[in-house]
This record gives sequence, structure tokens and C-alpha cells, in this order.
Amino acid sequence: MANAPNNLQIRVHSRRGSNMIHPLSAESPPPAAAYTEVKHFKKWVPWLIPFFVVANTVVFFVTMYVNNCPKNSLSCVAGFLGRLSFQPFKENPLLGPSSSALEKMGALDVDKVVYQHEGWRLITCMWLHGGVFHLLANMLSLVVIGIRLEQEFGFVRIGLLYLISGFGGSLLSSLFIQSNISVGASGALFGLLGGMLSELITNWSIYANKVAALVTLVLIIVINLAVGILPHMDNFAHIGGFLTGFLLGFVFLIRPQFGWVNQRYSPVGSPAPPSPKFKTYQCILWVVSLILLIIWFTVGLVLLLRGEDLNEKCSWCHYLSCVPTSRWKCNNQPVSCQVK
Repeated sequence: MANAPNNLQIRVHSRRGSNMIHPLSAESPPPAAAYTEVKHFKKWVPWLIPFFVVANTVVFFVTMYVNNCPKNSLSCVAGFLGRLSFQPFKENPLLGPSSSALEKMGALDVDKVVYQHEGWRLITCMWLHGGVFHLLANMLSLVVIGIRLEQEFGFVRIGLLYLISGFGGSLLSSLFIQSNISVGASGALFGLLGGMLSELITNWSIYANKVAALVTLVLIIVINLAVGILPHMDNFAHIGGFLTGFLLGFVFLIRPQFGWVNQRYSPVGSPAPPSPKFKTYQCILWVVSLILLIIWFTVGLVLLLRGEDLNEKCSWCHYLSCVPTSRWKCNNQPVSCQVK
């Protein structure tokens, strides 16, 4: 670039979806024809998140086929659908299958995980949904949150963030909710929210309007966690997925500083002091988060395989998943299924 100025300035767009570097003249803005754009943060074409949506939908149809309501119930909802019709509202108000069909398809059942060595249920449960309403809510959230993240960080990092967070949510759920089966992708979805929060924190210096973005994101997270205190909601999966995703975000979603980027795209011979790729606090957060993740998964799996029920060690923790009010009660007895 023979006409490039010797002094460069970095301008960062405040929108998360368009973080790009624009070398600008230090004296005055260049005309439109001379405007140079360096796309350091590659924009990815999202395909994994849409694939996850299709996969969840296909699994739901397969579950309804396996359920076969006309065979096990006298009054199915939408009976014209035949084998794909839904269980009665009094059994499943979400327009979905029976708990036995969900269990057959791989719902999280702690007894089967611990005593029958079916650890795969910690993963398969996140691909199952309790009904049409449950599926639509989760898939809409996945599209809104996941597409944007995959565009920014690519399918590998976001795919790992989604799957590992879902596993973390299932793990915490299995340590507290052991009398019911559990299904749903919410643990993985909360992991994406947690990753968004830690990404904002670790890449704090490259964002404009960062305080407003932080407050908005925290408010969204708090509202969604508050919904989890309703009866038959598995809020432990939400919390476990969020905390896992929050730690993973410091590991997977770290970005180089613009001082280092500026060096890479400055003209050859341009006088500029050396700048580190990452700030010290980013490296500290990366190491600490990785250590905490290893500790969490190790301790969690050991406690689970020993058959520990953490409700016995924490008398108030059950309020994190359900808070009794005058309008509903939190029944600790086994119920058909809890959704997450």
C-alpha cells in the first residue's frame, strides 16, 4: 500500500456483529474511494447453529413417533396426526410425548447414569424436548443467540461452547434433581449467554458502549434465570450451563488487542512500539478459567458417580430451582419430567 499514511488510528464499531479495523488518516477522513478496510476478525458463514436447530427438530419428531400416543392413551391431542399426536394436556401441557418415551429416547435419569452406567444420557438429554412449546422457545433462543456468535467466532469454538455447556448443565442438574427425568437444550443455551458475558469482559478494551452492553446482557441473564424458579423447570441445568459457558468464554472467545493488530497492518518500517497480542488480565482469566473448569468437571463427575445428592449437603439450594409462592407449591416428590 504505497499511499498508506504513516500514522494509523483504530476505529471499532460498537456493534458486536461488525468488529472490523479501519486504518484512517490522522489528519482528516479519506474520501470514500480511498477508504481501506482490514477485516481482521473474520466473518464466518453460520451453518452449525442451523444444523443444531434441524437436529433438535428431527429428534422431536422421532420422539413423537416412538411415543405413539394412540397406542398408550385414549384421548390424544390433535388425534388427526395419528402416531405423531400429543399426549393429553393433563399429562403433558407442552404438547409433547410421555415421560416414558422421553426416557426411552435418552432423557437424563440419574439412577440410570449412576447404577446402569448410562453416562451418555448427560449428552442425549440436551437434544430432547418436552413438547412443541418447549422446542419452539429453545430453538428461537438458539437462533437469536447462536447465529450471531457463530458469525463472529466460527463453528468450532461455538460448537464446543454449546456442547460442553450443555454437559455442564446436565452434570449440575444430576447432582440436585435425582427423582425426576430432565430434558432440554437450555443448559447449552445458557452456556452461550455465559460465553457472551465473559467475552465482553475479557475483550473489554475493544468495545465501545461497553457498560450499556454489560448492563443489558446481565439483565437478560437475570430475567432468564428468574424464570427458572417456576415449578417443573430445571434451573440447576440453567445455572450449570451458564457457569460452564462463562468460564469457557474466557478460554475460547479471547481476542487480540488492537495495538497488536495495528502493528500487523501498519506499513513496513512504520515506527511503532511493540505491543503484546493479549493483555495480562486476559491471560490470567484464561488460565484461571481453565483450571476451574478442570476442577468443576472432575469433582462433579466424582460426586455423580458416587451417587451423591447435594441437597443433603445444602438445605437451601432447592430454592434455586423452585421458590414456593401463594400461587404454586414446590413438590419435592417425583413428577413425570422437568424441562430445561
